[in-house]
Amino acid sequence: MEQTLTIVCKLQPTSEQIAKMDNLLHAFADACNYANEQVKTGITSKTTIQTQVYQDIRARFGLSANQTVRVCARVGANRKTAKVKGEVVKKIQPNFCRLRCSDL
Repeated sequence: MEQTLTIVCKLQPTSEQIAKMDNLLHAFADACNYANEQVKTGITSKTTIQTQVYQDIRARFGLSANQTVRVCARVGANRKTAKVKGEVVKKIQPNFCRLRCSDL
């Protein structure tokens, strides 16, 4: 069995990197909210959501292909959770998103 070790470190981004991360968080959240508004409420499949809004999201928000796919998956997951709880998906805030280093 292979052991995996995890290192925890604190990032110290430059002001330019902070601005870039902030822009990405806002674009991602805005794209999530757009997808949630454009796709029929009962649809929870990330693939169906992606089929309906992928091209629009890429064009409107300037996200990469991977980021756009993650938007569709996030909206689908939020809708499934809301459905189980008997709630409606609320507006997604920029601080709700998680970034990977490859997204920067």
